Amino acid sequence: MRQKMCRTSEVKVWSATMGLAVMIAALVACESNATNQDAAKPAAGATPADVQAGEAKFSANCVACHGVRGVGTKQGPPLVHKIYEPNHHADMAFQRAAENGVRAHHWEFGNMPKIDAVTPADVDQIIRYVRWLQREAGIY
Repeated sequence: MRQKMCRTSEVKVWSATMGLAVMIAALVACESNATNQDAAKPAAGATPADVQAGEAKFSANCVACHGVRGVGTKQGPPLVHKIYEPNHHADMAFQRAAENGVRAHHWEFGNMPKIDAVTPADVDQIIRYVRWLQREAGIY
């Protein structure tokens, strides 16, 4: 009887250890993908007319940090990345970021300052452009 209890305890410990190992492996995989700036590349095709205004505003206000076509730079994260897809960062998150700035939380680029040069309507156009880039990259 005592031997059976020991085996049961060993199985529970082994199961808990394996479960913890799987969780750690999954977290490491998620983190390594989150910091992989090459995870998604937007298509190099022509920008449709309905998002060209957003592209121009993105180029004027966002490219220095977020890179041409949103692929990121050493100063800022890629917006063409699954972390920024609509179910994780809704459009309102982009509005708040431009209006208030953002404390660094996904990346190690430092805090994003607020962007005084853009209006909420400008940010709406930028969002449409970024969402188009994300769709072109197959993010959603």
